[in-house]
Amino acid sequence: MPIVHEGLAREFEYVTREDEREMILAQIEAGDALMQQMAYSLITGDHHAIDELTQKALGEGREANDILDEGLIAGMAVVGVKFRDNIIFVPEVLIAARAMKAGMAHIDPILSASGVEPVGTAVFGTVKGDLHDIGKNLCIMMMRGAGFIVHDLGVDTKPDEFIEAADENNADLVMMSALLTTTMPNMGRTITAFEDMGIRDEYKFMTGGASVTQEFADDMGADGYGDNAISCVAKAKELIGVAQTARSG
Repeated sequence: MPIVHEGLAREFEYVTREDEREMILAQIEAGDALMQQMAYSLITGDHHAIDELTQKALGEGREANDILDEGLIAGMAVVGVKFRDNIIFVPEVLIAARAMKAGMAHIDPILSASGVEPVGTAVFGTVKGDLHDIGKNLCIMMMRGAGFIVHDLGVDTKPDEFIEAADENNADLVMMSALLTTTMPNMGRTITAFEDMGIRDEYKFMTGGASVTQEFADDMGADGYGDNAISCVAKAKELIGVAQTARSG
């Protein structure tokens, strides 16, 4: 159905890149009026409404995956775009994240009990010397919503910590974030550390962050780059050979 929620329609206008518009619109239009209300409530950070709407949707017998995709993730995708484009800032993202968690409190137990195989496994950290994590956390939230197991390594993550975590968790993806131009080279140093250990080809490497570009990612030897949470998920799926519509391996 088209976007019938007036507030959500206004929020969607902030999504100006054509590839993002198509992807987010497909998620929004897959949902009905209730899912669109949920997406709007998430964008505006109304965690009480998200809690109530999630319980209502589950009470109506809706699938947890549908609620996640058409309501929560559809809203968070808009939040990610607005954050990247400096339309909203850290406080608004944190409020939206709190709303997302209110919905996931009801969704997570159902998904965990369903026995659905994860899409893939990733380790994700902000590189050594960098303490910024809002963008990383947003991407992790979206990755988990898309069916990935993601191990959050936190901030100031050293190359050997990436290596240890990737090995211990049998990861498919090693994902690195940086905000500062002074810490961005540590992405390349991390990949070099994997090369020195002779295990570079066992993993796919992704980079991202406000200052990171595709050109920089290529120079660092990364396999992929995401400039926002939406493209992060899409590229991660592409790198491990998962169709965009798939939610299980």
